[in-house]
Amino acid sequence: MAFEIGDKVIYPNHGLGIIERLETKTIMGTTCGFYQLKMANETTVFVPVDNVDGVGLRRAVSDEEVGRLFNLLSDGKIESHQNWKGRFKDNSDRMRTGSIYDVVEVLKGLTFLSKSKSLSFREKRMLDRAKFLVVSEISEVLSEKAEIVEQKVDEALEKCFAVKARNAARAKAASVASAARAKTPARATARRAARAS
Repeated sequence: MAFEIGDKVIYPNHGLGIIERLETKTIMGTTCGFYQLKMANETTVFVPVDNVDGVGLRRAVSDEEVGRLFNLLSDGKIESHQNWKGRFKDNSDRMRTGSIYDVVEVLKGLTFLSKSKSLSFREKRMLDRAKFLVVSEISEVLSEKAEIVEQKVDEALEKCFAVKARNAARAKAASVASAARAKTPARATARRAARAS
């Protein structure tokens, strides 16, 4: 994927940056091109042009994709491992992909988990990072203040948890009703047998 000077890009796990220039450097006898990025926190990062796909560098999402992100944030579907080790590995892998959709899944899962138990230091740090990445990208795309976007993200997450709770209650009610229906024919048969004897 080729970028141009001025493009807003996302560098996985680091957030939003702007391509300031393209320069050529010789390192250990090998000459190659680098994108110079100015990150939101004012640091400068060099990404080899030949390794853009390897590091997951991508353009920021479009306005239309922001709508999809908010739908995903509030859909009530939350994947979560009970096993800390498996959950941490899956979430770490998702954070490295560079996909904002993967980061949203990490944000949903860890936020939901934090409502019921204390997160470990590493998971708390990952949750903070995921939230920062989602909020900073959306605020840049919509040209809105981070505080306003963070409030919208929190509202979408609360809606997600409410939808999940409602779906769980419906599933439980359906399971109870199904169990009751299964017992009813057995009782009727037992009553008929008692009357016949």
